[in-house]
Amino acid sequence: MTFLDEFQPTQFTLTAESDTFWRVTFSNPPVNVIGPAMIRELKLLLTELETDPGVNVVVFDSANPDFFLAHYDLLADPAEAESLPSPTGFAAWPDVLVRLSKLPAVTISAIRGIARGAGSEFALATDIRFASRQKAVVGQMEVGFTALPGGGAEARLSPLVGRARSFEILLSGSDFDGDLAERYGYVNRAIDDAEFETFVSAWATRVSQWDARIIREIKAAVNADTLPADAKFPPQSDAFWAAAALAPFQAVKNALVEHGLQQDTDVEHRLGEQIAPIARTATAALA
Repeated sequence: MTFLDEFQPTQFTLTAESDTFWRVTFSNPPVNVIGPAMIRELKLLLTELETDPGVNVVVFDSANPDFFLAHYDLLADPAEAESLPSPTGFAAWPDVLVRLSKLPAVTISAIRGIARGAGSEFALATDIRFASRQKAVVGQMEVGFTALPGGGAEARLSPLVGRARSFEILLSGSDFDGDLAERYGYVNRAIDDAEFETFVSAWATRVSQWDARIIREIKAAVNADTLPADAKFPPQSDAFWAAAALAPFQAVKNALVEHGLQQDTDVEHRLGEQIAPIARTATAALA
C-alpha cells in the first residue's frame, strides 16, 4: 500500500496528476476554514512530502470557487491542534507553515476565491501564488479582531511587497483583488478566470517534469536568501493567541458570528469591507 492508497483525508482531496505532480484540493464546507482536523491532515501530508523524493510539484486549490481558505476556525478549540506533534517545536499553525515553506517539492497556491487571515498565510508560505483575476481575494483582517496575524504574515509579506505596502495590508484589514495583489507582489500573477485552471495545470506539469535534483538545488539556493528566520514565527503566534483571549477579540468574534461568520454569507464574502463597522460597534460596547 502506498501513501496515496492509505491516506484518506476529510478536509481535502489528494490526487496524483502524475508520479511527480500532486494536487491538494481543499474541501471543508461551507467556506474552507482551517481548524484542528485540517491541520492534522496537513501535518500528515507534510511528513510524507518531506521524505518523498518523487514529488516535484504540489498544487493547492479549492473545490469551492468562492473560497480558497477563508481563515482560521475561530469556533474550534485551539488546544485540539496544539496536541498534535510539532517537528519544529512551534505552535500548530506556524509548524505547518514553516514546514510547508521548506518542502523539497515546489508548492503552488492556485487562488480562485477568498484567502484571508490564515488562508492568506498559507498561500504566502507556498513558493508560488497564482490568482484568478476575477475571483481571487487576499487579505489579512486580524487588525479588526484587535490582533496581529499569528502565522507569520508580517515576516513573509515585507520581502514580497515592501515595508509600506505591508503596513497597508496589515493595518487596513482590507481585501485585495487579483489585479491589485499582482501589482503589489502579493501574488506572482493574476490570470483571467476562464484560463486559470488550464494555465496552472500546464505550468505545474511543465515544472514537474524537470529533474528532481535541480528543482531541489534551485529551491535551496533561493530559500537561503529569502526565507524569514524561523525565530520570527513563535512570537507572532503567541501574540495572536494572547489577543484572542482578551475581551475585545471575543466581542468582535461574537458579533461577526451573529452576522454569519464561517457560513456562506455576505459577511464572509465581504469581510474586508464589513469587519470595520462591526468591530467598532462591538468594541465600543465594552467601554
